[in-house]
Amino acid sequence: MPRLVHVIGAGLAGLATAVRLQRRGVQVAIYEAAGQAGGRCRSYYDRTLSATLDTGNHLVLAGHARTLEYVRAIGAADALAGPTEPGFAFMDLAARSRWTVRFSRSRMPFWIGDARARVPGTRAADYLAVLPLLFAKPGRTMAQTMRCDGVLWDRLLRPFFLTALNVEPREGSAQLAGAMLYEALAAGGESFRPLAARSGLSSAFVDPALRMLQHGGAAIRLDTPLREIVYDDAARRVVALDFPDGRITLAHDEAAVLAIPGAAAAPLVPSLQAPRRHTAIVTVHYAAEAPPGLVTPMALLNGTAHWLCAAEGRLSATIHDAGGTLDLDPEEIARRVWADVAAAASLPLAPLPAWRVTADARATFAAVPEEEWRRPATRTRWNNLMLAGDWTATGLPATIEGAIRSGRKAADLLLTENLER
Repeated sequence: MPRLVHVIGAGLAGLATAVRLQRRGVQVAIYEAAGQAGGRCRSYYDRTLSATLDTGNHLVLAGHARTLEYVRAIGAADALAGPTEPGFAFMDLAARSRWTVRFSRSRMPFWIGDARARVPGTRAADYLAVLPLLFAKPGRTMAQTMRCDGVLWDRLLRPFFLTALNVEPREGSAQLAGAMLYEALAAGGESFRPLAARSGLSSAFVDPALRMLQHGGAAIRLDTPLREIVYDDAARRVVALDFPDGRITLAHDEAAVLAIPGAAAAPLVPSLQAPRRHTAIVTVHYAAEAPPGLVTPMALLNGTAHWLCAAEGRLSATIHDAGGTLDLDPEEIARRVWADVAAAASLPLAPLPAWRVTADARATFAAVPEEEWRRPATRTRWNNLMLAGDWTATGLPATIEGAIRSGRKAADLLLTENLER
């Protein structure tokens, strides 16, 4: 077990690594290239809306066991809240129809047999269409594995898998979709209860972790990008880390975890294979109060936006697999999405509220079979270097749960690693 671990990257994967290690008695030093921690999962103050905004509307479910374990570990379990019953609201913007899918809490999906709980227009037998996903073969798409049409697909499966995979689901990895389905079935309907950060992503996932780590003696250095990793291939070890302000030499009882995006990690690690294709997410925030009775998160069908979320004084909508939107003028995006939001929330179309568009062209790796093959393992050929991040081989798409699992796995491998071998 190492005495000191240098964690490169203070996104969720890096923070999860550091928290896990520190709780096991390992000294931790964290280095982050940006001026703030959190990576793509954080909050910031926006002057246009005079509000604290999140970098995106990240969907957390009650079945994300490692995520809930992480927030409990950092003392932030109360920062996540959601409805008491598992279920999701939907609206078809073209047909102006609404419905709610209500999941039964038990492992047995009794809700499928209840016409009032399942997707309108579907029969119980329709849900058998998802079973082939449980036996999906590597390298196969969802379209090659199961039927991808019909009412159930259009009104439930496509919206959920579009959010999870961030690609057109028909082209998405059946193996990843099947893994998510298997975990949901194993955990029961309660796993579908949505959770949201009461006061923003940073208050739930980032700030409490930083306070805990600092209180435990961790060194946290922001604005400190890693320039080079020095290897001793004969000894199968990382021997030094180069930063702009100097080189840090690693003792024999020290290790490193590289918890930065794959595109940044690839130049630092010889022969590292990482996903090359990425897909975009666009989020539009509006300074608008949610009307009484509005249930969110709400899946939006047949519009520009795919999900609607509400917070105090704000409505936010997300576009997944948003590459076709990136070239539009931000105001045009805001107007198109507001048409969806206004319809879903029963608000006037004009005037357009104050808005903020945030776009991330490389929000997630494309969860398609050819990119799934490129995801590297946690362990590297150097026994004191591990990888972490939602782009590594977590068995899940690029999600908060995947990032936290990757950090936990990197920490656990180091805790049992013999660095002297």
